[in-house]
Amino acid sequence: MSGEISPTGKSSGPGSSPGLRASHADRDRVVDVLRIAAGDGLLTADELDERLEAALSARTLGELATLTADLPPVSATAGTTVAEVKDVVRIEQVHSGAIERVGRWVVPRRLELAVTFCEVTLDFTDAVITHDTLRIDVAMTGKTLTLVTRPGVVVDTDGLQLMHSSVKYRQNPANPANPDTPVALRVELVGQKAHGRVVVRPRRRTFGQWLLRRP
Repeated sequence: MSGEISPTGKSSGPGSSPGLRASHADRDRVVDVLRIAAGDGLLTADELDERLEAALSARTLGELATLTADLPPVSATAGTTVAEVKDVVRIEQVHSGAIERVGRWVVPRRLELAVTFCEVTLDFTDAVITHDTLRIDVAMTGKTLTLVTRPGVVVDTDGLQLMHSSVKYRQNPANPANPDTPVALRVELVGQKAHGRVVVRPRRRTFGQWLLRRP
């Protein structure tokens, strides 16, 4: 069909074989299809995480095709539109209430954060990840910038300039990070944070989980 691509990004035909070895480009194309599907609400956050892990470890085209067999074909124009719509988001506030991105919010490719004396929370626990990297351009003064992570989400603060501020990583002792977990999203903080803190932590346990000592 004109204007459509297969789950692996290649035209399907009688010459294609599911037993052929998958390349890095094949895996990347399937990852893009899965992220677009999640952004359209076709996959839950858990389904996306599971399929991304399987896609990154797939060895053959057949294994990749299985991951997108229940998804509609992706047109090249549709993929471009999703990327453009979610490419850059700017948040600009001064002396206002708390700024929160929680629940099933769609993670853009780039986030511009121009905030003065406002608490900011970015919770990636149930977020829909449509790109493998999120660049956050920080121009923030006062208060705390909190990033709530989940397995597969890593935060890099090396490009962040701190002025009378600090960065604190908090680890849940009951659920330590697994170094073998595939990276689904890399969050890169660049720019300047003055007066306040940057806190990177996992989601807090509920009271019932705390009682049962479960992560």
